[in-house]
Amino acid sequence: QVRLVESGGGLVQPGESLRLSCAASRINFGDYHMGWYRQAPGKQRELVARIANNADTYHADSVKGRFTISRDNAKNTVYLQMNMLKPDDTAVYYCNAAAAFLGGSDYWGQGTQVTVSS
Repeated sequence: QVRLVESGGGLVQPGESLRLSCAASRINFGDYHMGWYRQAPGKQRELVARIANNADTYHADSVKGRFTISRDNAKNTVYLQMNMLKPDDTAVYYCNAAAAFLGGSDYWGQGTQVTVSS
C-alpha cells in the first residue's frame, strides 16, 4: 500500500529553522503533485505549499519568503524548508500526494508536529 512518511518536526524557538521530509513509497512519484498542509489546534487544515510534478511551486502568502518546497524524484521525497519560524507556524504538518492523472487517488501522511515557542 502507498505510504507517505513525514519526518523532521520538533520544538524550535522563534526565528529558527526546520526541514521537513516526506518519503513516498509504492507510488510513481513523478505522477503526483506533492503538498504540505498544516493544522493548528482548533483550526482547519490549510495548504502551506505545493509542488507539481513539473516542479511548478505554490506557497501560501503566510509562508512566502520563509518556506520553500522542493522535491527529489530520484529519492521519492518532498521537502519543506522552513526558515524564520514563528509561533503561528505551530501545527501538525501533513504531506499529501495528489495524482496528476485522471482517476488517481489522494494520499496523506500521518503528520509531524512542529512547535515554535520560546
